[in-house]
Amino acid sequence: MLIDKLQTYMRVTGYRQNTIDAYSRCVEEIGENDIYLYLDKLAKGGKSTFTMNQYHAAYKLYVTKILNIPWTKSFPYAKRHNKLPVVLSRIEIQQIIDSTKNSKHKLMLSLAYGAGLRVSEIVNLQVADINLNELSLMIRDAKGGKDRISILPEILTHDLEMMIMGKQKSNYLFESERGGKLTTRTAQAVFEKSLRLANVNKNATFHSLRHSFATHLLENGVDVRYIQQLLGHASITTTQLYTKVTSPALRKIRSPL
Repeated sequence: MLIDKLQTYMRVTGYRQNTIDAYSRCVEEIGENDIYLYLDKLAKGGKSTFTMNQYHAAYKLYVTKILNIPWTKSFPYAKRHNKLPVVLSRIEIQQIIDSTKNSKHKLMLSLAYGAGLRVSEIVNLQVADINLNELSLMIRDAKGGKDRISILPEILTHDLEMMIMGKQKSNYLFESERGGKLTTRTAQAVFEKSLRLANVNKNATFHSLRHSFATHLLENGVDVRYIQQLLGHASITTTQLYTKVTSPALRKIRSPL
């Protein structure tokens, strides 16, 4: 397997490191197996369509760009099911935050919800990305390699000011205890612990904070196109999924029972 060449190709063509690592792993796992049979194995094992399509895309890239073999497979990518995102209520969000005793972790979860950030975005935030005067923050090199600006909750400005005091602009906002960037897994573990302590019985993940941010903005009457910009979605269709989660008009309807 020419994994090194695959990684080199992906680096020089601008793929993100997370994608390079994921594609390399997929191609290595497929190995000499027939891609069609391997995807069938994944499907039988209950893997998500997202996972199956990642293996599919990785192997196709490897075959066409590294082995220089025309792609003759006729089967399509797995059809993705439009499942509604898990959204937490405002009360549940507050319960989760209140259950977080570590002040740094509490601020991290609050900012992730208040600015609609992915877990990778919150751990990559640097001091220079925070603008307390304009109540904004810069998310650099986000999904798709794009930069964007999001809102910063005014209620968090004092805590953020205390946190960044004395730090260099290049320092990570939420550093690990050993210094350097906090890992995404640690951030996810923080959320999982707080979710459990808050006794919130939903199958929520760290990403549910972002889902809740978008849904609550919609409920507040914010135009979906502004929400699209804040979330960094390339397509308005992705953002419109949240309109299926909440509808102020439907909420006013009471069952006839």
